[in-house]
Amino acid sequence: MQITSSRKSEQAILRQTIDAGDYYIGRVKAGQTMRILDLEGNQAADTLFYNATDPSERYSAMDTIREQGNVYLTSGSVLRSNENNSMLEIVADTCGRHDTLGGACATESNTVRYSLEKRCMHACRDSWMLALAECPEFGIGKRDISHNINFFMNVPVTEEGGLTFEDGISAPGKYVELTAKMDVVVLISNCPQLNNPCNGYNPTPVELLVWDR
Repeated sequence: MQITSSRKSEQAILRQTIDAGDYYIGRVKAGQTMRILDLEGNQAADTLFYNATDPSERYSAMDTIREQGNVYLTSGSVLRSNENNSMLEIVADTCGRHDTLGGACATESNTVRYSLEKRCMHACRDSWMLALAECPEFGIGKRDISHNINFFMNVPVTEEGGLTFEDGISAPGKYVELTAKMDVVVLISNCPQLNNPCNGYNPTPVELLVWDR
């Protein structure tokens, strides 16, 4: 369900561009609202969320899907943790739906899905691992990488129950906003994927904005 926001970008306390293939890691406090803005359209922002005080509590696709009864995320979706606590709520969305089943690209999956020659290509898991290595103060390690959300990514469920990667349904200026229900750490890999049509084979920047309310 598409819902627009009344928040003004000039009132944000944080505005940061995340280039394709780069990462962002930071804290969002309970009550703050974050926006991921698709600057040029059809980009995918692979995102992980953690309880800022206990990273062993993290976003759970299984609990979120079960509680909302829908495999897609959009306005009104409450993102739940592996302890079934509310972490964030999507309060505005101009894209329409977001994927939480397709997972994140990795060198291994690039090899399996595409070819052995693709193994050396940069992937979202690489960005996450680099973030954790460069920012140990967040207390998050390799074992904490689990379910993620692919904001703006189009991964339809087939009639047979499988998944397919299709052309994106986003466009320049589309965004999703989430209000934190607890203090969270957000870890974003702005996807560098060149092998499937999710971003038109052309990875582009996204922007992150945060408001106090």
